[in-house]
Amino acid sequence: MIKVRISGKILVASALLVVATLESQSLKPSKLMEPPTDTWPMYNGDYSGRRFSTLNKINDSTISSLSLAWVYRTNVAGGGFGGSIKATPLLIDGVLYFTLPDHVWGIHARTGKEVWHFAWESKGGIHIGHRGAAAYGDWLYFETPDCNLVSLNLKDGKKRWQAPICDLDQMYFGSVAPLVIKNHVIAGVSGDDLDVPGYIQSHDPETGALQWRWYAHPQPGEPEAKSWPSVEAMLHGGGMTWGSYTYDPELNLLYFGTGNPQPVISGKGREGDNLYTECIIALNPETGKLAWYFQASPHDTHDWDANEAPVLIDGEINGQKRNLLAQASRNGYFFVLDRVTGESIITT
Repeated sequence: MIKVRISGKILVASALLVVATLESQSLKPSKLMEPPTDTWPMYNGDYSGRRFSTLNKINDSTISSLSLAWVYRTNVAGGGFGGSIKATPLLIDGVLYFTLPDHVWGIHARTGKEVWHFAWESKGGIHIGHRGAAAYGDWLYFETPDCNLVSLNLKDGKKRWQAPICDLDQMYFGSVAPLVIKNHVIAGVSGDDLDVPGYIQSHDPETGALQWRWYAHPQPGEPEAKSWPSVEAMLHGGGMTWGSYTYDPELNLLYFGTGNPQPVISGKGREGDNLYTECIIALNPETGKLAWYFQASPHDTHDWDANEAPVLIDGEINGQKRNLLAQASRNGYFFVLDRVTGESIITT
């Protein structure tokens, strides 16, 4: 599938390949474990974060024959950044699901015909953009700028439940594409770069109930807490979780990056490495317990968020097979880690 995203429009080339029926509109759990072919079930396509499709009918010899098949215009209010489609559409049973802040659509992939459109009644929040949705069974999940995780029916877009994920009065907002792992909907948060801590949390896919929350800072008294000048600075230290997440089913580990420390740019009031900001993090998705961390930019003063997707690859190092994780970080460095232990293998 070739997609071109421009402000307020989705354009799809006529060689779009959809091998599914439009009637069922349900995501089998097994599809989350398979390479993306007739389905694109999550933001990165699959848990590895590689955003790669094995489909090959569109290639260097056929690309010149592509032509425009249809255009769908969203026609909703929200100029500036909020009106640009930044989401990666999901493809499930021949229907594309994509988002703008406060809006979700289901669109027939072959025809561009609207299946449904859900509009959230917003109470505020920062509408800078929105990265997309997640699916599980018959349900869709997305975040709202005013700090809610919302579940819809895939078939008709009707709301099932909503659950709070952050405090709008503290200048948090929601823009992240969630990730479904077993019976967990993983949701992160965005913030205002002033004085609140970042965190990531898990919700029950059926009810929306909070299962766990992990904060992007050590607990007071832990050795890593010494990377901050005081507990007060640490508890207000940032580390937002607005990027995309990956997962290793065999190791049962969730991977993601954290953002800049706060206050951003100015580091005089927060001497030290400022853990767990600017880190690649591995968590147990059942409990939210930290498995390991690797800090890409200790004591960042340049807003070099480390939220880029951790990409999972398997390779050979010095003749030994290794489970690896790679990140091209915003600070200009490329990291390769052992994704079992977090051991640094390559920094370049």
